[in-house]
Amino acid sequence: MLILITGVAGFLMAFAIGANDVANSMATAVGAKAITPRQATIIAGILEFLGAVLFGSHVAATITRGIVKPEVIPSSNVLIAGALAALTSSFVWVIAATLWGMPVSTTHSIVGGMMGFGLAAAGWKAINWQKMIPIVSSWVLSPLVGGLLAYVTFKSLSVFVLKRPSPRKAAIKATPVIVLITIFIISFLFCLKTLKIPFLRSFTYSILLAAPTSIVTSILLKVNKNSPRSDIEYVENIFKNIQVMTSCYMALSHGANDVANAIGPLAVVYLVVKTGLLTQTAEIPIWTLMIGGLGISLGVLLLGYKVMKTIGTSITELTNTRGFCIDFSAASTVLIASVLGMPISTTHTVVGAVVGVGLARGVEVVNVGVLKNIVLSWLLTVPLAAGLSAILFELFIKIV
Repeated sequence: MLILITGVAGFLMAFAIGANDVANSMATAVGAKAITPRQATIIAGILEFLGAVLFGSHVAATITRGIVKPEVIPSSNVLIAGALAALTSSFVWVIAATLWGMPVSTTHSIVGGMMGFGLAAAGWKAINWQKMIPIVSSWVLSPLVGGLLAYVTFKSLSVFVLKRPSPRKAAIKATPVIVLITIFIISFLFCLKTLKIPFLRSFTYSILLAAPTSIVTSILLKVNKNSPRSDIEYVENIFKNIQVMTSCYMALSHGANDVANAIGPLAVVYLVVKTGLLTQTAEIPIWTLMIGGLGISLGVLLLGYKVMKTIGTSITELTNTRGFCIDFSAASTVLIASVLGMPISTTHTVVGAVVGVGLARGVEVVNVGVLKNIVLSWLLTVPLAAGLSAILFELFIKIV
């Protein structure tokens, strides 16, 4: 019964993750009209599920995410009640934010849920406050780095391609290099962060994939250089295709990396109930990955359009070149953060990148009102998830 209840809670959290976080991967493609909202939800739903099931087991599942000190958890019952409270509170907050149309960090929601359970179970001494410092710093670091990189990327693209005397000729020369760098970054990031392949092997695999792709791109561009489209339409169409590719990568990667936010607690409860061992980490069984993947996919299909609209159209107007700059900058920021061990939120990074591209065109094209609401939702995430989790823990501990 406990496994069943936790399974339902994990499924609901996965649903909330899909509903809110799909905007990280597909919002810019929809906003730039590279794909329709319907196509985005179908593509993201499939890729999120595949990412979760095929690669989700490579991501370590940690019940307390390092927030609650292991030695203060007195019994397995406390752990189970805490897992349920954290999952339920996170689900409630993320769904509320989704219905509000606000992109929030599901990882930070889980962190808030674990913090609330830890405080309720053992007081202030239960929390590893040093772990909270990088989490709070990521609220500033993520959008700042993502925004700065997106600003520089878009300005560079404008100088070297869009504002050249012949954007078409400039694009034919620059695109193979752009494709080389983009394929290298996303494959390197996937190998390093998701598959946990060592640095040098990840680097080598990424070069071997990126180099031939760049050569093929160069050949295709030369074959199609006499397209009847205008120069700007020609350039935008090139980046439309690249953007769809980067969006698909981000959806697959998100399913693999974030399924543990929902399924990690379920895996640990399953282990505790089956073996009686109190543990902080657990191997993720395939059936739990399927529950998580299904939950994420359904969340994308049923509610994903709400946050997608906020990021894709409400902050600033997007084109295919602008959308590419956002996706490229977000992926690059996450890669740099993974290599350096910096605390980064993908959601905050993507929003920062959207703002960065907007600012590159002028402050007046950024919707400051929407931006204020987004920042407010970020600030509320940890305290609200923690408060609700503490209340729910007091209720669940009596039942468990």
